[in-house]
Amino acid sequence: MVKISIAILFSILSFAATAQRVTVEEYIEQFKDIAMYEMKRSGIPASITLAQGILESENGNSELVKKSNNHFGIKCKSNWNGEVVTHDDDENGECFRAYANANASYRDHSNFLKFSARYSSLFRLDQKDYTSWALGLKTVGYATNPKYPDLLIKYIEQYDLQQYTLKVLSQLLVKDLVKENDSAETKIPIIFSKYQVNDTPFVTGIKIDADKVIYINKTKCVFVEKGTSLLVVANKKNISLSKLMDFNDIMEEGILSKSQYVYLHKKQKTGDTEFYISQPGETMYDIAQKVGIQFRYLLAYNNLNIGVHLNANTKLFLHPIFTRTTNKGGDKKIKLHFVAAKEGLAAIAKLYDVTVQQLKKWNKLVSDNLKIGQKILISK
Repeated sequence: MVKISIAILFSILSFAATAQRVTVEEYIEQFKDIAMYEMKRSGIPASITLAQGILESENGNSELVKKSNNHFGIKCKSNWNGEVVTHDDDENGECFRAYANANASYRDHSNFLKFSARYSSLFRLDQKDYTSWALGLKTVGYATNPKYPDLLIKYIEQYDLQQYTLKVLSQLLVKDLVKENDSAETKIPIIFSKYQVNDTPFVTGIKIDADKVIYINKTKCVFVEKGTSLLVVANKKNISLSKLMDFNDIMEEGILSKSQYVYLHKKQKTGDTEFYISQPGETMYDIAQKVGIQFRYLLAYNNLNIGVHLNANTKLFLHPIFTRTTNKGGDKKIKLHFVAAKEGLAAIAKLYDVTVQQLKKWNKLVSDNLKIGQKILISK
């Protein structure tokens, strides 16, 4: 009788545990809206985000999700200042990022990809081409599992996740056709970029004329006054809102919280001078807009992280770091890159438009293993 009772109790507990598990369909229903919002904000296809969430979090049932809301298995890395949790992965007791809720995890995942030079090549892919995105994630080193792309593609096709990508693209198309009017503009939220520390214009002594196109660092732009809607600028210049946001490293549509340059084409990877001296109150984002350089490259050249607080009169490199050596032939200028956390040769090669083979040859490397802070020659 006791054995029967124990068996029944065990069956009840097993059934309860099974009933509490989230199915793939339930996970999709719960997080599809977040994935679509993040696509509008960052440009990452909603289908890819959802497939990664399903795979990395075991559709919301993983131990890591339950104790830290980490849906994408993102580890702490050197630039993480938030809450952390330990979890056994490749090694015991590894450090993983912890979030207050799933929304924060999805948002950080978008930022993680968007503002890393390693993943910059992904954002040149067609958002509808989920196969290339899946293969691209593996190519640039997001995952070590050789079956990672196949698993993402399987989830996308099995559960028709592509519909959410297409839905966002259709919404953006309609939204970009909206004409300027006061009632529409008042409903748009103000942009407060986390890269900004105040709301004062970082350019002074200039007459604001949003209709006058000028060139900074060989790139077309306009100077736009604080309080202007990005959608208004996009409509005036006949550019899609999503492209305008991408050109200017802006993650949220809305009204500009400070006067700044708004670029009408993709900014350059390097500046037109070798370095820039920061002014009081300027952030890295301010400087990227002021000198016309892509935000991720400005961070990479100076080995800095997102959200860093700058002191006035800080010297910032707008090109790969240079050193001078004296040899028999006289002074020689050498380009160097300092390896960041989790950065590989493939990512560095893409950053500077060279090949992995060239990097290995110039640095006499026999393997792909790099150390944080290691100096890498990026020219012959």
